Order: sequence, then structure tokens, then C-alpha cells
Amino acid sequence: MSLSILARSSAVRQQALSRGFHASKAARSAGHDDYHHLPFAWPGQKKAAFGAKVAVYLTFGFSIPFIASWYQIQKSAAATD
Repeated sequence: MSLSILARSSAVRQQALSRGFHASKAARSAGHDDYHHLPFAWPGQKKAAFGAKVAVYLTFGFSIPFIASWYQIQKSAAATD
């Protein structure tokens, strides 16, 4: 009985794999003009402006811990005077 279960699960798995392969093959033949790997489209945006915004955002986020530690050191230095 257990061998028939293994044989059945193997057949089901093989069908699922072949179905997935054919679906992906059909998707590959579709046009690539409407596919964007980013959640927004580039055509209406300037890449340089977007890059500058990302750089400012990441720099600000990276500097927050350093600003906070500097503020805490200044606060503790003023308390010891």
C-alpha cells in the first residue's frame, strides 16, 4: 500500500513540474515592454534625480545614530560641568 502512495505522489509531482514548466515557457514568450522589475516606471522620472533622493535618504538614515550619540555626549558633558 505504501508503494502505491509513493508512486502516486511521484506522478502528481511530475505533473505539477511539467505544468509549471509550460506555464513559464508561455510567460517567457510574452512581450517585455510591459514588465518592470521595480514597483514604479522609469520613463517619467529622471534617473539622476532619483539617485540623488535615494542617496540623501540613505545618508540621513545612516547618520541618525551618530547624531544621537553626539547629542547624548554633549548632554552628559554639560551635566558634569
